[in-house]
Amino acid sequence: MTNGEEPSFRTRVRDWLAANVPETDPQAPVPEMLKTAKRFQAALHDAGFAGITWPAEYGGGGLTAAEQQIFHEEAAAYDLPTGLFMISMGMCGPTLVDLGTHEQKARYLPPLLRGEEVWCQLFSEPGAGSDVASLQTRAERDGEGWVINGQKVWTSGAQHTDYGALLARTDPDQPKHKGLTMFIVDMHAPGVTVRPLRDMTGRAPFNEVYFDGVRLPADAVLGAVGGGWAAAVTMLGHERVSIGGSVRRRYDPLAYRNLVALARELGRLDDPLVRAELAALYAAERALSLFNARLRQEADAGSPPGARGSVAKLSGAELLWRATRVAGLIAGMHAAAWDPASTAGEELAVAINATPSSSIAGGTNQIQRNIIGDRILGLPREPAADRDIPFRHLRVGTQG
Repeated sequence: MTNGEEPSFRTRVRDWLAANVPETDPQAPVPEMLKTAKRFQAALHDAGFAGITWPAEYGGGGLTAAEQQIFHEEAAAYDLPTGLFMISMGMCGPTLVDLGTHEQKARYLPPLLRGEEVWCQLFSEPGAGSDVASLQTRAERDGEGWVINGQKVWTSGAQHTDYGALLARTDPDQPKHKGLTMFIVDMHAPGVTVRPLRDMTGRAPFNEVYFDGVRLPADAVLGAVGGGWAAAVTMLGHERVSIGGSVRRRYDPLAYRNLVALARELGRLDDPLVRAELAALYAAERALSLFNARLRQEADAGSPPGARGSVAKLSGAELLWRATRVAGLIAGMHAAAWDPASTAGEELAVAINATPSSSIAGGTNQIQRNIIGDRILGLPREPAADRDIPFRHLRVGTQG
């Protein structure tokens, strides 16, 4: 698209959003929210605004990062009911685009883009969190196919998904980073059990997932057999950019615009300290937005974000912590007790309680700093005495 065409694309996006974005209610029953989200995602795709930069051959828009950025800018004014598809669109889908065979892309990308099939990411385990390469879920050959046994945990949204990208160990005689393979798993297959986990917000965004003799065909491999770590790094890169670049929703209590409104409502907007903290929060939000726009533009020009995705992810987590501190400064006791007739106080408390997870999901802040130091700043790597030892000889996770 040339610069001369961009205004017409912006106008088309603006007009479509104004006519099609439904009213959303964070308190609506989950089944109703899911139906609304899927209807909207299908309409979004049919209008040409889902997978804007993805290959047109597989249902995407085939456009550039410039159009994607325009869509992000216009959509920021709305509460798009697309959270259900964050992992599908931000992590699994882009990895399929990068690593999938033609047959896999043709089969999975169109229904993923339309919201007909929802995806999750199956990496973390009880004994393999930040050190994902220590995972113990096994995939063993059975004729032409594979059999999966093991457990995953902290799997976001798994209770609503149809497919998952699973990282499993296929060769325990290799060092832990080399004996892994990524698979596409039907979450409704026999032997798959999903159990929601309730966190301190009182809600259940995460799950533990069990695999008991789950059979997969040979063409379920995503990437190459034994190439799971490279596939995982690809997906984690997309994940970190996706998390760091998430658009702050209009109803997000910790978004700058809503904290300004809260300060005005509580009569705190004239407080010099509150004003200074709000200004710093605005600057941080804006800086992260511009950084992510740059990453998208560079990716479109053929320069993937690589380790810089960790900068976006770390900055996004620190932005949430800053916003939480500002919210506490403004709200005071109103963040701990509120009128039961209003959901605003509850949503603020939930957002504050959910903030710690931002420093863990997608890799802890400490892991992101290690990646930045090692791969961007060129600092000496952390010692890794187990890097060349066959996995079966290691005492890691629950293996001992």
